[in-house]
Amino acid sequence: MKHSRTTDQVIHKRAIGIIATTAAVVAFLMAGAPAANADGRVSYSGSVPSWATAQNDQGAAPADETVQGEIYLPLRDLKGAENLAKQVSNPSLAGYRKALSPAQWIARFSPSQADYASVLAFLKTAGLTIQGTPDSRQYVVFRGTPQQLGSVFGTSLHAYDYAGHRLVAPSSAPSLPAAIGAKVSGVSIEQSRTLTRPDSIVQGDIGASETPQVSRKAATAPVIQTPCSHYVGEHVVTVPPAYNGQTSYSTYNCGYTPQQLRSAYGLTDLTRRGVNGSGQTVAIIDAYASPSILQDANGLAQQNGEPLLTASSYQQLVPPASQFTDQAACQYPSGWQGEQTLDVESVHSVAPGARILYVGGTDCGGGLDIAMSKILDNKLANIVSNSYGNVGEAVPADVIQGEVDLQLQAAGEGIGLYFSSGDHGDEAAPNEVGHPSPDFPASSPWVTSVGGTSLGIDKNGAIAWETGWGDQLDKIVKNPDGTLAYTSALPGALFAGGAGGGVSAVFSAPEYQRGIVPQALSNGYRVSPDVSALADPYTGFQIGIRPIVDDTTLATGDYVNETYGGTSLASPIVAAQIAIVQQATGRTIGFANPTLYAVDRVLPSAFRDVVPQNPPQALVYTSRNSGNSYFITLDQDTSLKTARGYDDVTGLGGVSFTLLSLVAQGRH
Repeated sequence: MKHSRTTDQVIHKRAIGIIATTAAVVAFLMAGAPAANADGRVSYSGSVPSWATAQNDQGAAPADETVQGEIYLPLRDLKGAENLAKQVSNPSLAGYRKALSPAQWIARFSPSQADYASVLAFLKTAGLTIQGTPDSRQYVVFRGTPQQLGSVFGTSLHAYDYAGHRLVAPSSAPSLPAAIGAKVSGVSIEQSRTLTRPDSIVQGDIGASETPQVSRKAATAPVIQTPCSHYVGEHVVTVPPAYNGQTSYSTYNCGYTPQQLRSAYGLTDLTRRGVNGSGQTVAIIDAYASPSILQDANGLAQQNGEPLLTASSYQQLVPPASQFTDQAACQYPSGWQGEQTLDVESVHSVAPGARILYVGGTDCGGGLDIAMSKILDNKLANIVSNSYGNVGEAVPADVIQGEVDLQLQAAGEGIGLYFSSGDHGDEAAPNEVGHPSPDFPASSPWVTSVGGTSLGIDKNGAIAWETGWGDQLDKIVKNPDGTLAYTSALPGALFAGGAGGGVSAVFSAPEYQRGIVPQALSNGYRVSPDVSALADPYTGFQIGIRPIVDDTTLATGDYVNETYGGTSLASPIVAAQIAIVQQATGRTIGFANPTLYAVDRVLPSAFRDVVPQNPPQALVYTSRNSGNSYFITLDQDTSLKTARGYDDVTGLGGVSFTLLSLVAQGRH
């Protein structure tokens, strides 16, 4: 349909209005508080994880370990908190944009001080170590031995084998004395959240057949020399006939620069005009803390001629290393250092004028909740990027409700939470969930789930092509006669990562997705992701880092450049884009999903619709570690598929700045 100029102006005007608004969402309702048993104790069946089964039981938990626990108190008015989030988000309601301050929200919805004091005193009297008590009084984080926790909560703790991990959980529903149980909505004394992982992938991390980034020297002579390309098509190599008989393909990406990201996303002119996120704060949450983050970020900035971070443009709230806990289970500080580095450096690259606040958790479980509460309880930012997630939704219902309560607090205060959708596709692999599942918290209807794309940028800085992120590898080998061949039929048998997403088994479809997400896909449930950005490590982003070489002393090595991807890259990119939108419009978006879906209804071109390509896009990569060469077919994301319109790999698509440019031109 061809629009007249007047019609287009009306559409753009409506879309400009929507960009600063959000629409209503459907509340997530959980079961009420458990009732007391005949023996005078309140039992919490929703605290036993689904994987704590007799089949997985490995016997009593080791007595010499300590286990982190979390006890949740119910909001005083859950329905009221949900209604507030709707009112704040919906421009047709009287409460639109009337977000509460943290003090107001806590006074209205948080558990009472008296109830919280009683629960805290009970835990202390039981001899448990208190790790965290947020100002919002929604939960207490604590630790104890399996024997202590079993005694306090009327159960026994066992070790269970789940997805290749040994995790501790109660063998029966934990319980509390009725006097305390009446004040408590849920209990977590299990280790499902130690599976929370950073959603980042280093280029070359292609599975058990190789050890990524160990050596820069190939173990064997490669069958194909594949120098990395700084842009699509810089280096082209010949491979055996592939799609439609094509034999020439571009090599993998060296790692895009800040300038290339801004150019591809249409930000170059805006940045020159000062529309660069100035006046906005993007908060980043991860576990632990990199000892060299500011030095590394400024090393990359200097390397690329970018403005440096200063004491006013970068700040962090991090625990001392002496308070780090569950390091082995949580993949150690070294396992999270690259994540923090990627998050900080990508936000600074896309929105160089934005202030960055990094808040580190003491671990990957309750420590992340404490980090989140520091932001929410003081409203330290209204944009929060979280590049981590659980393995699917295999988290007890009580824990999920506790997390949703925090998300409701964020929405009620006008804060947008962005979560990476995951890096393992539908999680159906035997070493993952074992069946299709999106990752929580990204699967929650109260957060913005960010999926991933593979992005080809040409020599002029424009997008040459964009596909869904899902890398399927086929090893290239040399025949006895010297010719080359693929190990198996294309696209190959080795899945090397792809955006998470899919249909939730927990959350019903939110109102904002209805009419946009196909009913045949959702079947009445929430589908993630919502939007997407660059995530493929083979078309990835180059970071600068001094890697931790000793997790005990946190000593670091020399500065190196590495190429990263994962939806951990996509989430901070989108968060930085939202900072630019907020600066340009002078409005705070808050919880973004209703805004994003409302914009899509009025002006779908505000998003880059990522659709399947025929023939598929592909790249060629040779590992520096093994010398193996691979043909990488893109947009092969397990059972998740890109499609015209909404899909479960990229959501609505990539954020386009056509609309933003119109807004900015009207204000500058």
